Amino acid sequence: MLPINRALSRGLFTGLAFKACSSTDVALARACYSIRFQSTSTHLTDASNRIRRRRKKPAFLDRTPFPPSPEEAVNNILYNTPNATPAPVTRHVLNCLVSNEPGVLSHVSGILAGRGFNIESLVVAKTEVPDLSRMTIVLNGQKVVIEQAKKQLEDMVPVWAVLDYTHGRIVERELLLAKVSTVPHEHLSEFVEHEIEGQEVEEPESRTSFSPLLGTALQRQAITELARLFGARVVDVSLDGVILELSAKPDRVDAFLKLLKPYGIVEAARSGAMAMPRSPVDGVFEDEASLEVEDDSGKVDATMLPPG
Repeated sequence: MLPINRALSRGLFTGLAFKACSSTDVALARACYSIRFQSTSTHLTDASNRIRRRRKKPAFLDRTPFPPSPEEAVNNILYNTPNATPAPVTRHVLNCLVSNEPGVLSHVSGILAGRGFNIESLVVAKTEVPDLSRMTIVLNGQKVVIEQAKKQLEDMVPVWAVLDYTHGRIVERELLLAKVSTVPHEHLSEFVEHEIEGQEVEEPESRTSFSPLLGTALQRQAITELARLFGARVVDVSLDGVILELSAKPDRVDAFLKLLKPYGIVEAARSGAMAMPRSPVDGVFEDEASLEVEDDSGKVDATMLPPG
């Protein structure tokens, strides 16, 4: 019986198989196979129905976000806050009244160097008061850092006071000594060759119509005229150069040096900026007095207005 059931389940019954078996066995085998197939299909149907019943409908998804915790909210605010722009680097003028004793200059410069300041100029000299010196410091830095350095300088024992002239009305001057060559560039090689004895002078291929002496005189005249325009003085004259002296604002000194550069600056020395506050006239500065006059001129007389 068992081989017949297997043959039926595998579909192996052919004509020979049916002939070998009796009709009763074949009928019984067919009945068993149909019952087995029906039970298997019923079992699968029941299992699928049970799985469908067990499945739950998806719950309604509430897409409303939960409010963040205070820590998360603060972290989000800090993350999205843009970085503060650094304060601009500006030029500051400090005036220190210090005791005239050794080591003060090194202490002051050491404090400024420790904070990484770019010192533009530093001038110190004694005053009309014995044992008192005035130190003018021009440096570039941020305002907050400058204030910290200023407080640190005021805590020093030899320092009497630190004055900030950055935003005040001051008179600022700087002394310049510049040695400028009066020999034109085209005659410079000839001038050097004449100074060296025993050297053969080769004739250049092209000669200018001016002699070296005339070219030197013309360049000296041009330098003197430029110095006059800037208010500089000629303090020394030699065969190959002149020394000029200029007392002006640092910006004007820079402009003067740029215009002297094409002539040939041999050497230059700058004293550094010195500053002193301006004195008001009758208790009012000139700029404020002019502003008051302009404001008065802009007022309208009410009697000149039309009626109504």
